[in-house]
Amino acid sequence: MYKIDENAWDEKYILLIPAMLDAHFPLIKYAFFSKDYHPVILSNEDHITDVGLKYVNNDMCYPIVLNAGQMIDALQSGKYDIIRTRLLMPTAGDACRGANYLHVLKESVRKAGFDRVKILSLNVKGLEKDCQMRVQPFMVWRALFGLFYGDILMLLINQTRPNEVKKGQSQKVWQKWINILSRDLKEGKNLTLGKMKRNFDRIARDFSRIRLNDKRKQRVGIVGELYIKYCHLGNWDMIKFLESNGCESHTNGLSWYAMYYMDSHLTDNMTFESLLYKAGLKFFGSLQRAMIEALRKYGFYTMEDFFTMKREAEGYVSWGYKTGDGWLIGAEITGHILHECPKVLAVQPFGCMPNHTCGRGLYPSLQKKLPQGMIVSCDVDSSGSKLNVYNRARMLVDMPLKEE
Repeated sequence: MYKIDENAWDEKYILLIPAMLDAHFPLIKYAFFSKDYHPVILSNEDHITDVGLKYVNNDMCYPIVLNAGQMIDALQSGKYDIIRTRLLMPTAGDACRGANYLHVLKESVRKAGFDRVKILSLNVKGLEKDCQMRVQPFMVWRALFGLFYGDILMLLINQTRPNEVKKGQSQKVWQKWINILSRDLKEGKNLTLGKMKRNFDRIARDFSRIRLNDKRKQRVGIVGELYIKYCHLGNWDMIKFLESNGCESHTNGLSWYAMYYMDSHLTDNMTFESLLYKAGLKFFGSLQRAMIEALRKYGFYTMEDFFTMKREAEGYVSWGYKTGDGWLIGAEITGHILHECPKVLAVQPFGCMPNHTCGRGLYPSLQKKLPQGMIVSCDVDSSGSKLNVYNRARMLVDMPLKEE
């Protein structure tokens, strides 16, 4: 397996990747290293919305405004050799404005005066094949480990950090494991499924040793559109806001989204590719169950495994909702409310039609069917107010649940 040297990038293309997965990119970034590319996960945040709006029509959804703004701001910073710089735009390629992200980014970069910067696409739908990033097997293998390790670390730190007696202890344990796992990913060592499952147990055991307050803070589930759910830029630091208001938050793992996407988008027929995805779905399921087993062994909360979650959501959501995050939003809401997380905050970009149909269009029905829970939705947008979003979140935190 290709060994990664993070200091050797003078002869490589610089691959700029917008911040999208806060909990996962510290590890998944190693999947993008190759003999050709040195990835940089962008961390510039100041004024990127203003930069994005300068080159992207405000009718486009908020994630592309932020992504384009962050990339163009990085190009304008002078930190990168433009001749050797490439931009990577991951996209699900669904039947929504998200499928146009690549074209919008190309036009935005051109308007900003960076015609020579090549833009690469990362999707499984075969969109824009002329600029599709070449993915090699070792990259996929590293991404698999980064995804599941990112999941378990996110699920654990979000439960321990708000409740820890000694402040900062959760962050120290998280950093310890980021260092260990990063070293393995860079060196291509210990990347076996058996080792992954043993690490699940070791990681959960380490977090279980963190002393927590006897009185746990109330838990709020976060669901919604992929970028808005997993990136603090998209949800305006909602996890930090909830923790500062006496809550612990629970954002479900990325492996559930990956399995939802395979199940609903890629396995509709009997082609060879769809059969591979069906096999991949079962493979992901076995790893996910091992992760859940480790979490529950040490007393941590987690969503049911994907197949159980889907089975329990029968009758609450329609499997016809396949565009964007589709029925996964309703299924996660159902899973939260049925299992120890009765309050759910749904976040989505304003004007995102799939999320307004599959998400907001479904919330009243779910609220009637699940009266023991509470669902509050909020839209984020460049024209919106953080205060309005925070007020809605605070309303969810303060409102009492109905007595059964």
